[in-house]
Amino acid sequence: MVSVSVTRMSSKGQIVIPSNMRGDMKAGDELIIIKDDERIILKKAKQLTEKMKEDLEFARRTEEAYKRIEAGEGIRMDFDDFIEEMKKW
Repeated sequence: MVSVSVTRMSSKGQIVIPSNMRGDMKAGDELIIIKDDERIILKKAKQLTEKMKEDLEFARRTEEAYKRIEAGEGIRMDFDDFIEEMKKW
């Protein structure tokens, strides 16, 4: 079942999760925030599987790499050197 509620962001970037959306959340719980171009997802941190943690870390590192490449900080190497570097991973 999908529930919908509306909230506002404060000038300090804070939001209130409406009481009908909190479920079993309580003060001090850690939340993971996942954002793409169109949506923001909140998930309780303790509910993350090990695989999802790996996926999030991969996504973070990939995003950092794209930013470095766009800033002209990429490394160029020939194909054979690239394959040798990949084998180290």
